[in-house]
Amino acid sequence: MLSGCGKNEPFAKGEAKAVKLLNVSYDPTREFYVEVNAAFKKEHLAKTGQTVDVEQSHGGSGKQARSVIDGLEADVVTLALAGDIDSIVKEAKSLPADWQTKLADNSSPYTSTIVLVVRKGNPKGIKDWGDLVKPDVKVITPNPKTSGGARWNYLAAWAWADKEYGKDRTKTLDYIKRLYQNVPVLDTGARGSTTTFAQREIGDVFLSWENEAYLIEKEFPGKTEIIYPSLSILAEPPVAVVEKNAAKHGTAEAAKAYLEFLYTDEAQNLAGKHFYRPRNQAIAAKFVDKLPKLPLVTVDKDFGGWVKAQKEHFDDNGTFDQIYQPK
Repeated sequence: MLSGCGKNEPFAKGEAKAVKLLNVSYDPTREFYVEVNAAFKKEHLAKTGQTVDVEQSHGGSGKQARSVIDGLEADVVTLALAGDIDSIVKEAKSLPADWQTKLADNSSPYTSTIVLVVRKGNPKGIKDWGDLVKPDVKVITPNPKTSGGARWNYLAAWAWADKEYGKDRTKTLDYIKRLYQNVPVLDTGARGSTTTFAQREIGDVFLSWENEAYLIEKEFPGKTEIIYPSLSILAEPPVAVVEKNAAKHGTAEAAKAYLEFLYTDEAQNLAGKHFYRPRNQAIAAKFVDKLPKLPLVTVDKDFGGWVKAQKEHFDDNGTFDQIYQPK
């Protein structure tokens, strides 16, 4: 059970104590949580008489996890992948190992995937992962060592190559190596790579969270196109109460209510509005024109889960270290 958590009973008049929560998240969720926080504050006040203000912290997911491990007192974390929360469990012991069972859908209230963003008119003719290793193509993606989105990018490309080359590991490694040889700069997080590609106009193709790709279209209209590859990956950004911190702050109930709110129809609609894929399939159906179905591999089924994937690909001496040489 969550420490100090219980049923959210309405506060008696005069007893409702205003609280603040710190949500430590990853880069592309900034705009989504601005709206979620306002909607939750209104709903929670009406429901319980308690005012909850939520502060946001954003950065590369791995970097954010490291900040929490090093003492940033997050009440909740809403990171890019389960492996980053597992790291907090392992190193800070501020939430239990079974954190992912606390909420529905593996504690991932919304999903996403990885798409390819190209310049308007697609001048390099990029249609799928195989085009990323052409000699004249520059690829923008953040560093898998610090960015959760970058790890999804890497695994999506790996899954495509694994299928393309009939599970020939040598050929898949060679493909991944050639892909990263085409990366001119590795930013620490997804938002930094967005700036590199969209604002500084470096690179021909950006490996992007789907929601971030649509945000680029909104902010830089008419300058980019979104390419859906033949295969991608089901990205499941998870959420969790950092129980040790929430107990210390007296925010456990509010933190739990905040994360449960993400599963409500109101928050699921906000997820779709911000180009995340709602878990509620009836609500997801309303956004299928923008968020089309495509073949998606999963970390659990195709990579043996995040513990195995992290160790094999991203830990020291993993496949990423084997194929990437800093320029």
